[in-house]
Amino acid sequence: MTTQGTGTARPAGRPRSEKAEKAIIEATLDLIAEGMGVSELSIEAIASRAGVGKTTIYRRWSNKEDLVVDALATLKAPLPPLAGVSVCEDLITLLDAMRADSGNRRGRCVMNIAMSEADRHPRLTERFVERAVEPRRRALREVLERGVATGELRPDLDVTLAMAILSGTMMWQSKWGPGDLPEDLAERVVDMVLAGMAPPAA
Repeated sequence: MTTQGTGTARPAGRPRSEKAEKAIIEATLDLIAEGMGVSELSIEAIASRAGVGKTTIYRRWSNKEDLVVDALATLKAPLPPLAGVSVCEDLITLLDAMRADSGNRRGRCVMNIAMSEADRHPRLTERFVERAVEPRRRALREVLERGVATGELRPDLDVTLAMAILSGTMMWQSKWGPGDLPEDLAERVVDMVLAGMAPPAA
């Protein structure tokens, strides 16, 4: 079928409403932030808060868990581009993105509530890790492995342990540190950790 006078095919189905999707995502995050756990969260409550019908939600998400995963993923900023010149600079870039994410108090609250039910919703947790966490892990691993290959880091570096030290320090700071993390935190962490990862002096 074509539109009259243009010869352009009319898209099949109904166009997706970005406004409605945004309202649904925000409603989901708002309800979780207000203390409603994933188990108590319902499509009916989300639809009511978003001002849409349940069918509008089900046209985009087949179940509640998939919707929650997409909502949580919006709390993570896109991975920043890496210059690929200096391991130190790339690590600072990645860790500073973690600092920026943790600075979102609402996002931190939502994430804590949602992830507290990981045992009850293993599929949700698995999908969130796959979508939002694994890309960051891969980026961190690739930077460290590149550093070993170029000689910027010690050849016997335990990359997995180094990843845990770097990301774990930032996570500890976001949970137990001051309310507002200092802007130079990533640089300070990387400088201190790299002192132990540097190759032995010739």
